[in-house]
Amino acid sequence: MDLAAYLDRIGITYIPSATIEDLAHIQHAHRFSIPFENLDVRLGRGISIEDKDIFDKLVTQRRGGYCFEHNALLLSALHYIGFKARPLLARVWLFARETPPKTHTLNLVTMGGEEWITDAGFGSSYCPPMPLQEGAIRTGSDGIVHRLAIDPDHGWMLQIKLAGQSEFKNEFSFTLDWVADLDLAMSNHWTATAPLSRFLKNVIVNISTNEGMVSLNNNILKTVSGNDEMVQSLSDNAAIQNALNIYFNLDITLDDVKALRAFE
Repeated sequence: MDLAAYLDRIGITYIPSATIEDLAHIQHAHRFSIPFENLDVRLGRGISIEDKDIFDKLVTQRRGGYCFEHNALLLSALHYIGFKARPLLARVWLFARETPPKTHTLNLVTMGGEEWITDAGFGSSYCPPMPLQEGAIRTGSDGIVHRLAIDPDHGWMLQIKLAGQSEFKNEFSFTLDWVADLDLAMSNHWTATAPLSRFLKNVIVNISTNEGMVSLNNNILKTVSGNDEMVQSLSDNAAIQNALNIYFNLDITLDDVKALRAFE
């Protein structure tokens, strides 16, 4: 871990310490600086979750990644700073019609006898670090509310309530079971290669903003700001390349953009 390079990548200009305030600052800066994206999955290049490969991709090459990359990078930084933290695995319920596989990872941080979940790699509305307490609620700068509940079958459940809605929806569930490196490797392999994985079927890129989120799903560019939403259908690969650069600061060649097959 080259902490100075990581902090420069996420725009932090001081050396953080192992406090809840700095944990929140690091996670926020990370999610607002490094995009969530699955481009290498669509390009058939595979996803390595070796620490050196993640650092090279997300920091040195200034690319993005998905949860197994984001939260491994965050975990390495937290360990370097002095946090006690470990990974967890989760089931994503947002698009599920039946019990989903464990295709998401997040981190559990222990400070002063309290446990917190921290997540810089979930491609949805931004959720600040949350204390591991039933009923805990956090509201992001975009006004979207997250809540922790206990599910009788699946352990802890992170729920989301969008602006203007009255009910919470299940986002992902997790337990506190110990997660080994090979558990992460198996979940990452399924997520990157299984025919049922949504990451093989769609181009997915997004990044959090203070007002909401900017996302690209195939050729559909969406900007969410509070209750306002602007949707644009991009007409060709050059427009997608331009959007990747302007909105997500991703420098992707036109040949690679064509290979993404966003119009299929």
